[in-house]
Order: sequence, then C-alpha cells, then structure tokens
Amino acid sequence: MTRLWRLLIALAGLMGATGVALAAKAAHDADASPLATASMMLLFHACALLGTVALAERGVIHRRIGLIAALGFALGPALFAGDLLMRQFAGDRLFPFAAPIGGSLQIASWIALAICALWPRRA
Repeated sequence: MTRLWRLLIALAGLMGATGVALAAKAAHDADASPLATASMMLLFHACALLGTVALAERGVIHRRIGLIAALGFALGPALFAGDLLMRQFAGDRLFPFAAPIGGSLQIASWIALAICALWPRRA
C-alpha cells in the first residue's frame, strides 16, 4: 500500500471524526441545519473513501480511476462542508462556489466509482 492510499485512509478517519463532532454540535444548537448537512456529507463520504481505497487496493476496481474517485471523495466533502462551516461560524463563504464545486466533485466521484467498477482491470 502506497503512502497516498494511507493518507486517504487517514483523511477518511479525520472526516469521520469531524462528522461525528459536527453531529454532536448540531444536536445542541438551535439553528444547526448547516452543521447536520456538513456532518452527513463528511460521514457518508468517509465511508465511500474507505470503500474505494479497499476496492482499489484489492484489484476489484480499476486502480487509477479508483484513485481519482477516492481523491474526489476526500476533496469534495471538504469543500462542501468547509463552505457550510464558514457560513455557520464566520458568516461568510469559504470562497465563491466552494459548496457547488465540492458537491459536483462528490457527484463526479460517484460516477468515477461506477466507471471504474465496470472498467476491466489489467491481468
């Protein structure tokens, strides 16, 4: 397993921990819908990231396309949730279009995962 795959696993762990922390914060705040949404995005995509890494490492899916999907599963939720958190706590955006870019990356990553599952791997 390369360092990049290990880094992605570590990022999934951080995404999961952050997602749980945000869910706890959302449970105690009156206006916490952005926190709950950010929590969901981080938790769901942490699992997707772990699954994609495991499948790629075991040769079940095309490795390079799987890596692209995994990178999107790490970056997309970070942008999406980061923008929601900035709006919640700082009252401003992370940067213009951060949430839509992050959301689009997440969608593209799911499509890449579907493609790499169907792409024949090399023997």
